[in-house]
Amino acid sequence: MADIDVTRRNRKPRLLTEPERQRLDEYIDSIHYSSRYSDDEYEYRHVQLPKAMLKQIPKDYFDTSTGTLKLLWEEEWRGLGITQVIMRFGSEKLEMMD
Repeated sequence: MADIDVTRRNRKPRLLTEPERQRLDEYIDSIHYSSRYSDDEYEYRHVQLPKAMLKQIPKDYFDTSTGTLKLLWEEEWRGLGITQVIMRFGSEKLEMMD
């Protein structure tokens, strides 16, 4: 697996404040999770956030050069309300869900 480009994420997790978290709560049920798909090595799932939700996410979660979300630490994506992520380690699959 390729190394993560650390320039595309915050140096350490930037947790949401309580007011920031509360602004995002109304969008949690509108997060869309794709069907699972895989290649020979990994299993994937895309997550789509509502456009209105993106406007409420703090600016330092975004890459200023592209305008897209940075690579997020687990604490950051969980703080946004994303709950379903699939990771595969060798032949073992770990599905993370709240």
